[in-house]
Amino acid sequence: MSMIRFITGGARSGKSRFAEDFLKNEDNVIYIATGIAFDDEMKDRIAKHQESRNSKWITLEAYKGFKEILKDKLADREFMLLDCVTIMVTNLMILEKNIDWDKIDPDEVNKIEKTIQDEVLGFMDAAKNFSGQTIIVSNELGMGIVPPTPVGRHYRDIAGRMNQIIAGIADEVYFVVSGIPVKIKG
Repeated sequence: MSMIRFITGGARSGKSRFAEDFLKNEDNVIYIATGIAFDDEMKDRIAKHQESRNSKWITLEAYKGFKEILKDKLADREFMLLDCVTIMVTNLMILEKNIDWDKIDPDEVNKIEKTIQDEVLGFMDAAKNFSGQTIIVSNELGMGIVPPTPVGRHYRDIAGRMNQIIAGIADEVYFVVSGIPVKIKG
């Protein structure tokens, strides 16, 4: 029987550490890392995340195509951890197409969001059909100021709607603030 936990919170709130703590004594984990090391800052973030993981965990680097990618990788796994949804959204918004976000048409934004939603739902289908436990990490972006740029506003809105979809499907939802998890569903 599947179990899906969704962990959200602000940047550097302790979300990833909290997610990894659920699995710290488990070896049979597939860790899905959505980050891409495209600059020195991201390389450093990825390296820090890698250092904190159990060395026996299998790491899969992917941000799309989960239904197909995970099909053959979950049979002997007991746990799956995806970190993180907002990086996945960033990759799908920025890396997939060369878009002028200052001049984008609302219909094009809706098409991009639909593509992202399809990816999120594909992952959620895999999680629901997985016999083990799934933990999903994401940033909560909607609690600050309204971003001053169109790309920032679209990103905040799309990520927020993806978080709502995931939270609606998840069995448990946690909000992490200053390293303290608060259970808000389940």
